[in-house]
Amino acid sequence: MTYTVFGYGSLIFKPPPHVISEAHGFLKGYVRRFAQKSHDHRGTPEKPGRVVTLIHKEEWDVFSGSEAFPDEDIVWGIAYTIDPEYEKEVREYLDYREKDGYTLETVNVWGVDSNGQETIVLHGVHCYVGRNDNPSFIGSEPLDTLAQKIWESVGPSGPNKEYLYKLVEAVRKLAPESHDSHLYALETRIRALEQSIGLGS
Repeated sequence: MTYTVFGYGSLIFKPPPHVISEAHGFLKGYVRRFAQKSHDHRGTPEKPGRVVTLIHKEEWDVFSGSEAFPDEDIVWGIAYTIDPEYEKEVREYLDYREKDGYTLETVNVWGVDSNGQETIVLHGVHCYVGRNDNPSFIGSEPLDTLAQKIWESVGPSGPNKEYLYKLVEAVRKLAPESHDSHLYALETRIRALEQSIGLGS
């Protein structure tokens, strides 16, 4: 059986090695949210940044309270199939890369067929998810607070805002018609912070 992994965060713009094919698709029943602390990539142990995780929609409705984002938001991403010869190497690479609170789960990846009907295109795809019981899960934060945290955080992999910008750009290219209100609302707030800093200098 081939090893396929679904990327919905940094894996979209920084794919794993030894990919032999990729498929664009989306998930059902999940939301993508900046609800995970990053102590090792986009922040530090003392000042953790924020990165995305997947959360079951019904669970997020409990955590988020009155967060008013539309139900039509869709988690688009890329499913990468790995060269079987390098499966062990890639698994170890991803386990290390996603070590800050992420757990391996399996998901079904959906697409749209030639008749415009939604259909499952890949079954049982591996996916790293920061579940709500992991120590790095932060849950729902007010958007302005979250935007400020992303704006100011920096880690070994670079500025936290760079992560957001790259993800937004990648998702827009991947599915220009998609809805991802959380991503775009954060982008708007952080661009405004940039503009205000620029005007103030």
